[in-house]
Amino acid sequence: MSENENLNQNPEENLNEGEELDNILVLNDEEGNEVEFEFLDLIEYEGEEYVVLLPVEEESEEPGEVVILKLEDTESEDEESYVSVDDEATLNKIFEIFKEKFEDEFNFVD
Repeated sequence: MSENENLNQNPEENLNEGEELDNILVLNDEEGNEVEFEFLDLIEYEGEEYVVLLPVEEESEEPGEVVILKLEDTESEDEESYVSVDDEATLNKIFEIFKEKFEDEFNFVD
């Protein structure tokens, strides 16, 4: 992995059908399992929108890892689709933007 060890980038994690409750998103993974994330930020980069999420239930080995997903348009205005980002350079850039915006609120570990 790159210098940003606190990125969770599981390419199999295509998440769809977001349901927002306060700042908690409930997303369905490919197997239809519900996964809860805390919404941290929406970042626009090169004409695309990305969400930065923190898993509510820590299943990852590294606590505090964030998940960055790309927001995709759907035919329904009531539904959003989130897909994983495979390009590590894009993930790194989005994470850098996130770190700059929230440097005073979070304690980042590289």
